[in-house]
Amino acid sequence: MRARRLVSVPSGNPELLRAQFEVFSNQLPLMYSIVLVNAWALAFIFIQEAPVWLSLWIPGGLSLVCCVRLVGWWRSRHIVPSPEAARKALTRTNQFSLLLTVALSAWALSLFPYGDAYARGNIAFFVAITGLGVIICLQQLPSAAFIVAIVINAAFVTYFSFVGLTSFVVMAINLALVSIALLLVVKVQYRHFSSAVRAHTKLEAANRENARLANLDSLTGLPNRRQFFTHLETVFAESDGKRLAVGIIDLDGFKPINDLYGHSVGDSLLFEVGQRLSALAGANTHISRLGGDEFAVTVTDCPDDAELVEMGGQICAALRAPFVLTEATVQVSGSIGFSTYPELADDVHQLYERADYALYQGKRANRGHAVLFSNEHIAAIEQNHRIEQVLSRADLDAELAVFFQPIIDIQKEQTVAFEALARWNSPELGQVSPADFIPVAERIGLISTLTCALLEKALAAACTWPEDVGLSFNLSTHDISSSDGVATIVGIILSSGIDPKRLDLEITETAMMYDFAQAKSSIEVFKLLGCGIALDDFGTGYSSLSQLHALPLTKLKIDRSFVSGLHQNPASYKIVKSLLALSQDMGIGCVIEGVETSEELDTLKKLGGVLVQGYFYSAPVAESKIAAFLPKSEVARKAG
Repeated sequence: MRARRLVSVPSGNPELLRAQFEVFSNQLPLMYSIVLVNAWALAFIFIQEAPVWLSLWIPGGLSLVCCVRLVGWWRSRHIVPSPEAARKALTRTNQFSLLLTVALSAWALSLFPYGDAYARGNIAFFVAITGLGVIICLQQLPSAAFIVAIVINAAFVTYFSFVGLTSFVVMAINLALVSIALLLVVKVQYRHFSSAVRAHTKLEAANRENARLANLDSLTGLPNRRQFFTHLETVFAESDGKRLAVGIIDLDGFKPINDLYGHSVGDSLLFEVGQRLSALAGANTHISRLGGDEFAVTVTDCPDDAELVEMGGQICAALRAPFVLTEATVQVSGSIGFSTYPELADDVHQLYERADYALYQGKRANRGHAVLFSNEHIAAIEQNHRIEQVLSRADLDAELAVFFQPIIDIQKEQTVAFEALARWNSPELGQVSPADFIPVAERIGLISTLTCALLEKALAAACTWPEDVGLSFNLSTHDISSSDGVATIVGIILSSGIDPKRLDLEITETAMMYDFAQAKSSIEVFKLLGCGIALDDFGTGYSSLSQLHALPLTKLKIDRSFVSGLHQNPASYKIVKSLLALSQDMGIGCVIEGVETSEELDTLKKLGGVLVQGYFYSAPVAESKIAAFLPKSEVARKAG
């Protein structure tokens, strides 16, 4: 059994078989060159003494066989065979080595009777040199090397031992000893070769694993951001003009869950989201996690727009279903923005950026749904770019103005405050809506400058109002995200001369959720100053009741989306009723925005609402028109 293993090709290591095949393919030309050169040198020595068929035809036939074999190997030199194919090729090499060595030995020994002592000595010399050379060339295929050594030594030691000449016996013994030594070297070299191949295989496996891990999100098991872009570039290059889509998915309401229940629950939720998205993936979709609560889907062989939006709707619907975790049952929603190639994107970067833009627009206008990037978005991007350019060089003091919308106590039918609203009259663009220029100012870092300019104007106007009329002013996320920004706003309030108690600072739920700890710290500073704190657009964000109780709020502002058609919509009616009850329970005021009809106003009165604002009473007006909403005596007194 042991002897059989020595002359067999091992099959337990596929990488070793491939390596043996590759190395032997490179050494094959040298091996056959040794065989043919020595065979023809020996034939040349005996060409005058031996018959033609023995000195020419046989070596010629052997040469033809070797050349055919060499051509076959040469043609396959660039082919990477399977392990099984490599093993079969090497096994055939073993078989051919046996046949070739037997043929060469028999041919060489058949020349022995035709030569003199010198010629016979050359037989021993050339056969020994050929055998040893072949063994060296076969050191990475030791089974073939052992076959060659066994055949040559068995033939010549046996033959020369019966010749009766001492010198030939010594030659035979010397050949056997050298062959044994060389085979030991081959065995050691093969052991080192095998070890090197195993080490290389382990290194490649480790590199593959590292590459896999480098492209894998450790939390969800999904491809990560790096793999997403690699995959996107690959399918983009292979698309050949075929339709391709990218969708960016963002969870709505993840941060409050993470803050309320802790990061372990947040991680469990993200894992389950990944599982749910993977279950929805088809053969032409690729799901990735980009980071945080953001995921991506790449769609090849993309369907038409209607089917793509429907696919996005299915994803959003799946994410709205409750997630039953070990610690709690939680509920979020997901928004998704799609962009398609080649219609609305020219390259990978643009495809991703436009999907992200569609997501942003969707989260602003219609959370929890799919939005497809369109030509209208292109126009909006161009408009935003123009606004950005003009805003960055605008004279804000001269171009910005503050308009005021009255806040009415509907029980007393009198104005109790005004909300300050920004207006921008650009010499280049004309009147620009706050919905357009405020997000641009936030993006380019100008929002704090705008806030300061507008706050100064608003406070200056409020100084001319009666003492019992307050001012409500909006702050952005950026205004409360740093202690320096808060200090600047405090300085403006103190230098205005107005009693801080007349000022309500409005903060949106989104701003509060951006960095709850910092928002709470900023709010506490304003509260210590004496300012009121109003939570704007309440009900549209994802703040939890526990967080609301943790903040020193003085007012809630119910978003206009709940007021529209209040008297006809039972769901809106119940929501407003609950929010009014909540504010009463918390001991804080409640301002209801967006009142536009007498029916809505009557319904709010029945529900116990007190403070309202909206177009039913007035649109935002310039400072010069505020007097119409104030008691005449108070206006005259202030003017005097």
